[in-house]
Amino acid sequence: MAKATVTIPLDAEAARLYAEASPEVQRKLSLLLSLWLRGFAPETRSLRQIMDDMGRQAAERGLTPEILETLLSDE
Repeated sequence: MAKATVTIPLDAEAARLYAEASPEVQRKLSLLLSLWLRGFAPETRSLRQIMDDMGRQAAERGLTPEILETLLSDE
């Protein structure tokens, strides 16, 4: 998938935290934001249906709540 860069205004603290995050954490945040924003694409499905589908696909690919927590942790 092609990558594009956008500018999103953030409060100063959020911007600082992102700038100080490791490249790996920044990559994870970018992925999460990309997935979240896709939920706003005009579709006939409800947000709940989209979220359920995303959860089902993630589980089918082996993502467990424990793995997700590890990915999102600050460690």
